[in-house]
Amino acid sequence: MVKPLDGILVIDLTRVLAGPYCTMQLADMGATVIKVEIPGSGDDTRAYGPPFLNGESTYFLSVNRNKQSMTLNLKTDQGKEILRQLIRKGDVLVENFRPGTLEGLGFGYEATRTLNPRLIYCSISGFGQTGPYAQRPGYDLVVQGEGGVMSLTGNPDGPPMKVGNSFADITAGMNAFAGILLALLTQERTGEGQWVDVSLLDCQVAMLTYQAGIYFATGRSPQRMGNQHPSITPYETFECSDGYINIAAGNQGFWERFCKLAGLEHLLADERFSTMKKRIENRAALTPLIAEVVRRRTRQAWYELLEREGIPCGLIKNVAEVCTDPQVLAREMVIELQHPTAGPIKVNGIPIKLSAAPGEVKTPPPLLGQHTDEVLAAILGYTASQIAELRQAKAV
Repeated sequence: MVKPLDGILVIDLTRVLAGPYCTMQLADMGATVIKVEIPGSGDDTRAYGPPFLNGESTYFLSVNRNKQSMTLNLKTDQGKEILRQLIRKGDVLVENFRPGTLEGLGFGYEATRTLNPRLIYCSISGFGQTGPYAQRPGYDLVVQGEGGVMSLTGNPDGPPMKVGNSFADITAGMNAFAGILLALLTQERTGEGQWVDVSLLDCQVAMLTYQAGIYFATGRSPQRMGNQHPSITPYETFECSDGYINIAAGNQGFWERFCKLAGLEHLLADERFSTMKKRIENRAALTPLIAEVVRRRTRQAWYELLEREGIPCGLIKNVAEVCTDPQVLAREMVIELQHPTAGPIKVNGIPIKLSAAPGEVKTPPPLLGQHTDEVLAAILGYTASQIAELRQAKAV
């Protein structure tokens, strides 16, 4: 079956997470992704761990499936010439170096545009290609702090907290994927490429949405509220007798049904809680009343009760529970692959489900330089003797 990006050649100069997450999405949807790595070491994450599976980093394995790896020494003239040849043939180039790094090697946007005016050049950085912070290194933890999300995460009386995964990196990777798709659409119409500039900070600011809206309206920064919502209650995490559950009574109907189910009918006659606005104003009085009742049952008992009444709720699951959940498995969000050295591995599936041209998790993450000879021969037309010379010169 034809995939959406069949025939698209992507030159992947990224490493670690934001860039590889983006290029993994492109590869999942059918693009040929050539992951260009440093000879001998490769992507930094090949060394991240533990855990390792037979010497292979599970971090690297998590975001590099469906790609081909070639090694290229861009400190040599031969290595640079190979990259120029790839650029001439490519549709997309993705990089996540600090702004200016590739310009110094002769592969900035303007230089590559001269080689291939159709090329889409996507740069992912911590703070963007412009502005006073452009040269700052971009790390997920740093940008979660700079972008406001840490100020909103954690308990009111505790320190700011990062999100439990690499939230800034992954959202930047998602937005870069979307930006490349938009540029491909424009390329199809105009025949021209363009520069896609995505920064971790911009993506974090965009994610603030209603929290920024609170500041715009009031002039005051929203404060940490733990698992509570600034505009809805009860819409938070409650402790059961054996664990935790989220209860999301997001409108008046849900509130009334919850009170009846929980044996809290008397709260419906309490003027302090008659509307959402009043419940927010009197949250300090309301939350302990609900918490006391919820603690009397197990989380599974509450889940079944609330589900039966159609009240939005969900268990607080750990990663093991999520990755073995029947809904997750039914949606093919856990895929098993056979890796040449790590053996059988599992990776996350594809979240975008297309009925006519779906993506596919087809090949395992590559070994370092696994496809160097194949790329040189099949894509660039090098002979076996020419490839041997490149290896002798340490260009690949």
